[in-house]
Amino acid sequence: MPNNQTKALVQGSMMVAIFTILMTMSAYIPFIFMIALLVAPLPIAWYSATYKRSSSILVAIVGCLLTMLTSGIIMLPFAFIMALLGVVMGDAIRLSKSKLFLFMSAGIAMLFSSAFIYLCYMFISGINIVQISLDIARESYEKSIEITKDLPGQLTITPEQLDIMFNTMELTVPATITMTAFLSAFVVVTVNLPLLKRLGLTVPKFAPFQEMRLPRAILWYYMAVLSINLFIRPESGSMLDVIVLNVSYILWLLLILQGISLIHYFITSKGMPNAVKWVATILAIPLSSFIILLGIIDLGFDVRSLMKGKIK
Repeated sequence: MPNNQTKALVQGSMMVAIFTILMTMSAYIPFIFMIALLVAPLPIAWYSATYKRSSSILVAIVGCLLTMLTSGIIMLPFAFIMALLGVVMGDAIRLSKSKLFLFMSAGIAMLFSSAFIYLCYMFISGINIVQISLDIARESYEKSIEITKDLPGQLTITPEQLDIMFNTMELTVPATITMTAFLSAFVVVTVNLPLLKRLGLTVPKFAPFQEMRLPRAILWYYMAVLSINLFIRPESGSMLDVIVLNVSYILWLLLILQGISLIHYFITSKGMPNAVKWVATILAIPLSSFIILLGIIDLGFDVRSLMKGKIK
């Protein structure tokens, strides 16, 4: 037992040192800022996958404190997010969870940690960065319209249309932040899992994208949101309207992914080259309404079983 405790202490110190060095590099070396930040969760994740949760949390806290001392308080939010991701990823690996569980837990950790830091910053400084960014974007857009309005072939946007566009952007900030958090978590997981595997850990794998099947409950959520829009018609700007609008955007994205997965499954079953998948994925962007319909059909009916029977 003493040997194990000494080994855990020594390796914990090493992981803290590596984490602090990576965060310091991301703070002072501009050219490798993003690379160092992406792999910063790696030492914490390895330690969390090897030792118990309480020890890994302690290592993460010490790493954040040392980062603040070496790189300044401005790096503390980044260190907090990356250390938390490392703990969550390593804990999922230690418990032999699926890669979907690992990704979802990392995404939730990214979302809540980012929201916590943003709320703390807004409480301390009294500055709403999101609102300021929207105001700056609106002013820039209005100036660009004013400059190009006399050019031939330019479509004129009325002030009412501009108000609707930016009001929609403001109302959908929660959905945008949520999707950005999960996308960032996906990038971090994708970068670090192969590295953790090379370090000797048994990491989970995603099933092929063409085999992706979202829970059928997604379809019921979509039907509930559609029913609210059709029958209740919440007042614009109300709490219900904001919730429905943000949930709608997230559900649309999930159904688009489901529809693209069905197309990939069809292409694979026909033995077509991978280049066809890339073309189909690119074409799915302008044809998003049709892809959403495919996603609904795929969730509502056992389309793939029918396709398998036809192929057989």
